[in-house]
Amino acid sequence: MHDDNFSLREKVILVTGGTRGLGKAMVAAMARAGGHVIVNGRTPENLAKVATDLRQAGHEVDTACFDVTDEKAATKAIGDIVARHGRLDVLVGNAGIQHRRPLLEFETEDWRRIIDTNLTACFVLAREAARSMVERGSGRIILTASVAGPAIARPTISAYAASKGGLVALTKALAAELGPKGITCNAIAPGFFATEMNTALLENESFNAFVKQRTPLGRWGRVEEIGGVAVFLASAAASYINGHTIYVDGGLIVGT
Repeated sequence: MHDDNFSLREKVILVTGGTRGLGKAMVAAMARAGGHVIVNGRTPENLAKVATDLRQAGHEVDTACFDVTDEKAATKAIGDIVARHGRLDVLVGNAGIQHRRPLLEFETEDWRRIIDTNLTACFVLAREAARSMVERGSGRIILTASVAGPAIARPTISAYAASKGGLVALTKALAAELGPKGITCNAIAPGFFATEMNTALLENESFNAFVKQRTPLGRWGRVEEIGGVAVFLASAAASYINGHTIYVDGGLIVGT
């Protein structure tokens, strides 16, 4: 017996940065829940592989190849999705990058690159997605934040922390403005997950030990542990959740 409260059947979903890491895990989970997922990425080969694997498993998947920092391309992609499917039910703004440098060596150009990718792109995508969502009186916007910025901070990631803290603030602002129009906006804040982005940290013995000691569950997150939260926030089960940031961090922010 299936619980339709957690079903994403007939939902049209766009996931940015969906070809690897946490984004890829969200795509897979939302497809398994019945959603028609449009996977975004910048590399056609990577998009094709993700789509082929999921289609072979019997899921509905399309691709949208564009750089989220290209406002014209992002706007066109949203318009194309709405034109093709008649609507966009869920936007998952997940694409993000990292750049680790000590503050005194951090170039302004790199700061702008991080902010443009992690924060400004989500603003643009949310604005464009909201246009059709407002017309229909419903929709879900889900943004991928982080424990870094809103909850904790570390040296060398000033731009990343600022961008993710900005996403939490943006989530609240969108929730307040779009809630009356039937659209919810929430954020997912992962802790330390074993992803490609964190390869250098995983290979750093002292940092690896820090994560395990600081996290009450005593380990890094596994990518498959992020998908259920995305499914939940996109589903009918989360219809009255708005403006919140859900930390998926093994308890890291409450650890000592």
